[in-house]
Amino acid sequence: MQQNREDEILRRLKSPDTQRSAFTQLVNLYSEKLYWHIRKLVLNHDDANDILQNTFLKAWLNIESFRGDSLLSTWLYKIAVNECITFLNKQRTQNNMSLDDTDVFLLERIKGDTFFDGDAAQIKLQEAILTLPEKQRIVFVMKYFDDMKYEDMSQILETSVGALKASYHHAVKKVEEFLTKDV
Repeated sequence: MQQNREDEILRRLKSPDTQRSAFTQLVNLYSEKLYWHIRKLVLNHDDANDILQNTFLKAWLNIESFRGDSLLSTWLYKIAVNECITFLNKQRTQNNMSLDDTDVFLLERIKGDTFFDGDAAQIKLQEAILTLPEKQRIVFVMKYFDDMKYEDMSQILETSVGALKASYHHAVKKVEEFLTKDV
């Protein structure tokens, strides 16, 4: 079903007469999913919106180079993940932080985000996720929140399925340890 829909959109994207409407359809189809995926990585609503816009802008500017080796949705996720990594690296540089400091910075951002309506348990879960190394955090978010297949994650992150499974397993253990250490 998804493959057929994406094939039709891709066919329309290649025609100058239908390119804009096809891209609008693509945006409508994936905006919400991509937004929440991005939001889980950067935590802040405004940042997630900016990254989502950058993701679709890059997709629009590079649609001609899309070879069709993967689904359009996989390609969009790959762009989004790369945009998130670029954003987080830029935040670290601008705020003169090490990788270890990022979790504190992001946690403070979520607590100050007026669009975050989570309770203490959700903040504790986010805190646990933020203790993970960046790669594990991305894998955890993709599997736990997005229920993404390892094969799709492998294409997006250009990592073997085995490595992703190991990374997710380690991430789950670390999150569990964090959540139960004070219990």
